[in-house]
Amino acid sequence: MTDWLGPEETAALLLSLRVALAATLASLPVAVLVALALVRGRFPGRGALNVLVHLPLVLPPVVTGYLLLRTFGTRGPVGSVLQDCCGIVLAFRWTGAALAAAVMAFPLLVRPIRLSLEAVPRHLEESAADLGARPVWVFLTVTLPLALPGVLAGAVLGFAKAMGEFGATITFVSNIPGETQTLPSAIYAFLQVPGGEGAAIRLVIVAVAVSAGALVLSEGLGRAVARRVRG
Repeated sequence: MTDWLGPEETAALLLSLRVALAATLASLPVAVLVALALVRGRFPGRGALNVLVHLPLVLPPVVTGYLLLRTFGTRGPVGSVLQDCCGIVLAFRWTGAALAAAVMAFPLLVRPIRLSLEAVPRHLEESAADLGARPVWVFLTVTLPLALPGVLAGAVLGFAKAMGEFGATITFVSNIPGETQTLPSAIYAFLQVPGGEGAAIRLVIVAVAVSAGALVLSEGLGRAVARRVRG
């Protein structure tokens, strides 16, 4: 792969993998809890939470990136606190790219997990509770294992989405080679310079391969969920 791609292309690919992995691992536990709240929770504001979760799907990515910049930038209400108390700066850093990717990918994580949780037979959870298991133990030993294919499917889709995120990322962290230039940003940059089309095409091939592989894997995990439910 590194022999086929140039140094700048390789750097963009490796950074994208790093950003997508960090975004997926950081947001997956939150996605499981949010999906569980949407499936089993009965609380005021449940509808608003559902809208908030899916909002990145319908908002222009540039708007999401601008909101992140206003919130997590060094002068934003959250970003300034993080900088003053912990020395953490997200704007124009790869960690900010991971945050933007996580926000944009979050709906794609939540939905498969939610569908998988809805398919878990309630009588199995009730039986475990009747035997004296606490709710947390029931979730960890009954609910989560049965919903695991959906969790994995959500993680795969979220990872692929994070790999391909562009609009929110470039608005929040710009397009700095070696720091925030991810795969889509590099494709865009190569297309803006004479002679860069070859590099852009190579990165497009990589992006298509990753996306197609994620869809195939997610579909396979979805079938596993269906088989488990039928069983």
